[in-house]
Amino acid sequence: MAILAGIHPVFEALKAGRALDRVLIAKGAGGPRLQELIELCRAHRVPVRFETRDAIDRAAPGSSHQGVLAFGAAHGYVSLEDVMHGARMLVLLDGVEDPHNLGAVIRTVNAAGADAVVIPERRAAGLTDTVAKASAGAIEYTSVVRIGNVSQALEKLKQSGFWIYGLDERGRQAYDAVEYAERAVLVLGAEGKGLHEHVKKHCDVLVRIPMA
Repeated sequence: MAILAGIHPVFEALKAGRALDRVLIAKGAGGPRLQELIELCRAHRVPVRFETRDAIDRAAPGSSHQGVLAFGAAHGYVSLEDVMHGARMLVLLDGVEDPHNLGAVIRTVNAAGADAVVIPERRAAGLTDTVAKASAGAIEYTSVVRIGNVSQALEKLKQSGFWIYGLDERGRQAYDAVEYAERAVLVLGAEGKGLHEHVKKHCDVLVRIPMA
């Protein structure tokens, strides 16, 4: 994954529309130029994380980073609007953090013929070289959408005619016994934690995978 160091390089990358996975800013750093950079990140929906200067030094040893680092995404994202109007099946991940798992999901989604994978900006894996490798090439053929708020995205999809199916161990129906709507979103939870409670409330149906 490419790393950009310094306020000006990161600023210009954002202006040029380059796909960035996240931007790190040193805690305590300030100034009008830095504030402008933060606002530009928000406008481009690039997550900003505030880290200690030591942590930033370790992430880019020897670089003159000025307290700012950006990590370039291995591949670009598309918007929800770009995919939802013509899509019939979307897979939304509610906070999957392991890049290997994200890559495996992208590979599976591609094999299953779903239209796109939807991931949140925060507390979730983004598109990195590790994800690309784990996808075994499927990332080249599968659209990945990054959203700011899972609940809001689900409501937007509902308004567009999608039915929302949450995968949960307490679901009343087995996933293979459900007659799915023509336009469907399958929501998978995070490793260990599963679906967040507030996300479950936006699901029309909860389904489970039967376990021996």
